[in-house]
Amino acid sequence: MRHQAGRRRRQPSEASNGSIASSRRSSFAQNGNSSRKSSELKGPCEKVVHVAQDSLFSTSSGWTNFRGFFNLSILLLVLSNGRVALENVIKYGILITPLQWISTFVEHNYSIWSWPNLALILCSNIQIVSVLGIEKILERGWLGNSFAAVFYTVLVIVHLTIPVVVTLTHTWKNPLWSVVMMSVYVIEALKFISYGHVNYWARDARRKINELKTQVTDLAKKTCDPKQFWDLKDELSMHQMAASYPSNLNISNIYYFMAAPTLCYEFKFPRTSRVRKHFLIKRTVELIFLSFLIAALVQQWVVPTVRNSMKPLSEMEFSRCLERLLKLAIPNHLIWLLFFYTFFHSFLNLVAELLKFADREFYRDFWNAETISYFWKSWNIPVHRFAVRHIYSPMMRNNFSKMSAFFVVFFVSAFFHEYLVSVPLKMFRLWSYYGMMGQIPLSYITDKVVRGGRTGNIIVWLSLIVGQPLAILMYGHDWYILNFGVADIRNQTVVI
Repeated sequence: MRHQAGRRRRQPSEASNGSIASSRRSSFAQNGNSSRKSSELKGPCEKVVHVAQDSLFSTSSGWTNFRGFFNLSILLLVLSNGRVALENVIKYGILITPLQWISTFVEHNYSIWSWPNLALILCSNIQIVSVLGIEKILERGWLGNSFAAVFYTVLVIVHLTIPVVVTLTHTWKNPLWSVVMMSVYVIEALKFISYGHVNYWARDARRKINELKTQVTDLAKKTCDPKQFWDLKDELSMHQMAASYPSNLNISNIYYFMAAPTLCYEFKFPRTSRVRKHFLIKRTVELIFLSFLIAALVQQWVVPTVRNSMKPLSEMEFSRCLERLLKLAIPNHLIWLLFFYTFFHSFLNLVAELLKFADREFYRDFWNAETISYFWKSWNIPVHRFAVRHIYSPMMRNNFSKMSAFFVVFFVSAFFHEYLVSVPLKMFRLWSYYGMMGQIPLSYITDKVVRGGRTGNIIVWLSLIVGQPLAILMYGHDWYILNFGVADIRNQTVVI
């Protein structure tokens, strides 16, 4: 009887084996303590030691909580980069000189306050006012759309050529401010294109509205198919976007667009009700602090690495070149991430808040990009929207293939990347252009061969981590030779 009672007492425990196994898979951490307490109350022979279950690292176990390994990865990343930073300070000392940064703003020879860069930015107001004047003339019908096409083509070419001529004919030591000035000119050129396109669409819509009004009136007077009448009514309502035209052609409207953090013109932008002071202060502090942090990292970490890479590059020592490339990859990528946050989050949100510009989608989750094409669609939303609206979609409407439109978008992007690098450095090596055009076959690999997934995301990150420092080394090497000569590199002592 005692034996049978023992068997009866063990039956619930044996029957619950499956539930214990399933509960361990789903909530191991939560139910562990309660299970141990209940087992401790039983006799030695009644404790169930083994149940059917998988190891936690097996995919069949269903276990997904690896937060501890994530924390370990972060800790190892901090320790390894901290060691590299300490090694850098031991080798080179403290190279950060904030006073030198300030001097770049006040010294006449190579500052943004010197007349070439600042004067060009101020002179761009002439082109802005000219665009507004031409649009008013076009609205009145004094000139046709053919003239508008020629005008905008010439305007954009001249607008992009002027800073090239001034930069190449003047001498200053620091090309940074030339990059800033030329970036302003590129942004203005793209905004001119968008402004001209939208106003052309508005004029065309107004013309169609007038034609449709006549057709609707004629159809209303005649006995006709009702479906035809309502089709015209629907088409008429589609062109109500021209209702704000030409009241948008005023100085405040065009200058708001020129200052707004967008490249795509609209008659009415979404606006916020007020300026949030706390948000404004937070973005301002971020902008100032991160800008100084980027400058410090460049001066302390990147410049010595690039300088010590000149001799291995000139002697084409592959192993040493690879070592220099990998050594530059980490600080360069860290600076790129900081720059992304500083510009696309802090700066653009700061400008948007000041202008009460409500559309704050300046980027998407590019860090999750599993294909190169999605990365370029998500990391820079203002440029992506411009490319789709004013390059890709018009080409598709004119019966170009998707591949042709895709190629043209990357070609335009490659041109402007090279434009912003080669002209300030006063040398044309096309490394940046080749890097951008190389994204086309890489995009095919991640889209068609790898088909996204974790491997695609790794390829995206690898292209950023390795591709950018490679371009920096190539440009740095060529610029150093151009300014200091090959003999200076050969006499250089490389610090490992």
